[in-house]
Amino acid sequence: MLLSEGQMSDYKGAALMLDALPRAKILLGDRGYDADWFRKALAKRDIAACIPSKKNRKIPIPHDAVLYRQRHKIENMFGRLKDWRRIHTRYDRCAHTFLSAICIAATCIFWINQ
Repeated sequence: MLLSEGQMSDYKGAALMLDALPRAKILLGDRGYDADWFRKALAKRDIAACIPSKKNRKIPIPHDAVLYRQRHKIENMFGRLKDWRRIHTRYDRCAHTFLSAICIAATCIFWINQ
């Protein structure tokens, strides 16, 4: 898990998490992760990228639109986490305290939905 500052771009976050990626067949990402170097790094690890092209890309790279629709599950998870006021407003100054609050909220959400 990678916790980055709110102002950090997706490019920098992708570079930091690349070494920690688990084994996977496909990576679902939004347009913020559309970079040639990131796609090449995923291909080296035998991970298919399901990332739509940025609007300013001259030659769009096709992606699996049906598979990309599954990203709503990821967005729903972030929405549920942000229902917790402490996480939504980020009261905690220290990253480790904020990450702890996220873990507690995720555990409660998982437990309630069982």
